Amino acid sequence: MRLRPAAGLELHDLDVPDPGLLPFAAGSFDAIGPLSRADFPHRHSFYELAYVTAGSGTHVIDLAEHRIQPPTLYAVLPGQVHRWRGAGRLDGWVLLFNEDFLHRHPEDLALLRSLATGPALRPDRREHRELAGMLRELVAEHEGGLDGALGVLQALLHVLLVRALRVARGRGAPAAPRTAGHPLADRFVRMITDADRTDRSVLALARELGVSAGYLHEVVKEATGRTPARLVREQQTLEAKRLLTTTDMTIRQVSAAAGFSDPAYFCRFFRREVGRTPGEFREKAS
Repeated sequence: MRLRPAAGLELHDLDVPDPGLLPFAAGSFDAIGPLSRADFPHRHSFYELAYVTAGSGTHVIDLAEHRIQPPTLYAVLPGQVHRWRGAGRLDGWVLLFNEDFLHRHPEDLALLRSLATGPALRPDRREHRELAGMLRELVAEHEGGLDGALGVLQALLHVLLVRALRVARGRGAPAAPRTAGHPLADRFVRMITDADRTDRSVLALARELGVSAGYLHEVVKEATGRTPARLVREQQTLEAKRLLTTTDMTIRQVSAAAGFSDPAYFCRFFRREVGRTPGEFREKAS
């Protein structure tokens, strides 16, 4: 992994030694390196699966604090802010990959969102043996570098996600986000969650997607149960909360990073959505 500054938070990029390979990394926390257990708020430009088999402390993802209770599987999406706070003797496996790596199984994007937006996954003993066995096989295949490894890795990751979601369903989680099967809605959701994007107006996004705003409204509402404008407001609110709680950015800077050109309007918007001003929210969260 390598770092680059972004919107007041460090952004980690996936850096692989051979640029001809699709970005993918797998190994233990020690093998991936110290950034795999970073104790400061940061976000990624890639997806992460972390399966913790030992350790203590807290894993903070966005505004949710998860007490580490091994074994636990965490899914972290690009743009989410997370940190390992007070983590001691952390052990297990970490998988890092970008969206290109999923091109053979695009449905995996919906599976990852479902895992990331649900509660942390804590398998029972039988489920743990199954998931741990698959992760060992993934790491061994990655380290082996044999012919055909790319296809095997993509297939193994797909099976791992499907089986992890089966465990999640057994705990009462939904099978997949409601955008599954709606490529346009899926792409819209990924666009508005891009931390580098400041212009999240529905009209601009519709143009970029090559459809009318009316058609986008129809498809997204059918797929998610919410309008594009509602989803944009929710994402802007979440981004503002992330920056208010994890950075020292001024309210004006947070306003701009969340996509608002007028800080006064941003403050009114935030109070309407959250019930507190940005300053009050930051003070309450500190």
